[in-house]
Amino acid sequence: MNHLLKIVDEQKRGIPAGVVSVCSANEIVIEAAMESAAGMGIPVLVEATANQVNQFGGYTGMKPGDFKKFVLGIADAISFDKKKIILGGDHLGPLTWVGEDEESAMKKAEELVYSYALEGFAKIHLDTSMRVASDSKTERLSDATIARRAARLCRAAEDAFQKLKAKDPKAEKPLYVIGSEVPIPGGAQEEEDSVSVTTPGAFKETVRTFKEAFEKNGLSDAWSRVIAVVVQPGVEFGDAAVIRYDGAKARDLCASLREYPGIVFEGHSTDYQTPESLREMVADGVAILKVGPALTFALREGLFALCEIENELVPAAKRSYLRETLMECMSEKPDNWKKHYRGSESEVRFKLKYSYSDRLRYYLTEPEVTAAISKLVDNLSREEIPDGILSQWFPVQYPKVRLGELKKTPRELLKDRVKVRLEDYNGAFSVHTGKV
Repeated sequence: MNHLLKIVDEQKRGIPAGVVSVCSANEIVIEAAMESAAGMGIPVLVEATANQVNQFGGYTGMKPGDFKKFVLGIADAISFDKKKIILGGDHLGPLTWVGEDEESAMKKAEELVYSYALEGFAKIHLDTSMRVASDSKTERLSDATIARRAARLCRAAEDAFQKLKAKDPKAEKPLYVIGSEVPIPGGAQEEEDSVSVTTPGAFKETVRTFKEAFEKNGLSDAWSRVIAVVVQPGVEFGDAAVIRYDGAKARDLCASLREYPGIVFEGHSTDYQTPESLREMVADGVAILKVGPALTFALREGLFALCEIENELVPAAKRSYLRETLMECMSEKPDNWKKHYRGSESEVRFKLKYSYSDRLRYYLTEPEVTAAISKLVDNLSREEIPDGILSQWFPVQYPKVRLGELKKTPRELLKDRVKVRLEDYNGAFSVHTGKV
C-alpha cells in the first residue's frame, strides 16, 4: 500500500502513525533527512513550495523537474533508495501571483500545478486560501471561492497525470491535500500570543464545500484521493516566540475528524514544537507534520558554530568570514526579509541572524555565500578539530564523535545538527509505517 495511504489507514485504526514533511530545497537538509530515514528504514517526504520551485524557476531557480532531479541526485550520491522518496508540492496555487487579478493568477497557478503533476509529484497541496488583486480587501475569502479555485487546479493536475500515465503506465495517481484555513508559508509575520484553533464547524464546512466543488467539476475520483485537510490546530511561530500545541484547545476539532474515514489533518508551522507536543499532535490525528525553517535554523546554528571554531584554528587572512558575508548579502538584497522584520537597526540585525522565521535560508544559495560556506568547510576539513572546542560548540555531537558514531568532519557535524531536530519529528510516531 502507498505509504501515505497506509498512514491514513493506521490513523483510522487508532494507531498514531504519521510522517514528517521536509519542506526545504537545501542540499544538506535533504541529505540529512534521507540519512535519518534510511537509519529507520522508512520513506522520506520532501516538499517544494510554490514560491521556491515553480514553472518560472522560483527563488531557487528550479522548476519542478529540476527539483526532482536535484533530490534524486542527492539520493544517488548517498545511495539512498529512490523508491522511498515521496515528492510533494506545497502551497500550490496563486501564492506567488496574489498581486494579479483572479484570471491571470489562476492561469499561472494552473500551469504551476500541471508542471508538478506532470513530473510525478505524489502529494499535491492545493492552496487557494489567499486573496488575489481582484478580491475584496476587507471580506473573508469564502469557502465556496476557495473550493471553486482548488477544483480548477485539481483538474489541471488530473490532466497532467493523464499525460504522465501515457508515458509511464506505472505512474500512481496523485494524492491531494486541501484546506481553507491555511497558515502562510514560513511562519507568522507578526508576533502572536495565541492563534485561533479551527472550529469543528469550519472544518466540516470546508470538507463539504470542497467535495461539492470537486464533484460538480467531474472530479469524484480525485476527491477519493484527498487524504488530508490543512487546519489550524493552534501552533505557530514568529521571530522569537513559539505557540505550543495545546491538545485541550484542539479536542473538539480532532474529535470531528472521526467522521471522515479517509482524511487526516496536515499541520503547518509545526517548527520548534517540543517532542511532547509533536507526539500529542500525531495522537490527535495531525498525521502530516510539516517543517522547514526549523531545519535550516539548525543548519545555521551549525554553520555559526563552525565559524567560531574557524576563528580559533585558522589565521585571520585565510578565514571564510561567512557570517559577515551573509549579513552583507542580506543588507544588499533585502527583498526576502524586509516585510518580515521590524524594529530598530540593532533589533533587525539580530533578527537577520537569529529569528525563528529564518529568512536567512533564502541567502544560502547566493554565490558569495555558497563560496564562503565552501571555504569554511574546506578550512576545517584540513584541521584536526580538538575535542575540547568540539564539546564547546557541538555539545550534542561531541559524545557521538567520542563513541565513533559520528565523523568529526564539518559536513557530518552540520548534518547531525539537522538530524537532531528531525529526531523530534520521527520520534512523534509510535510506529513507523513502511519500516523494513
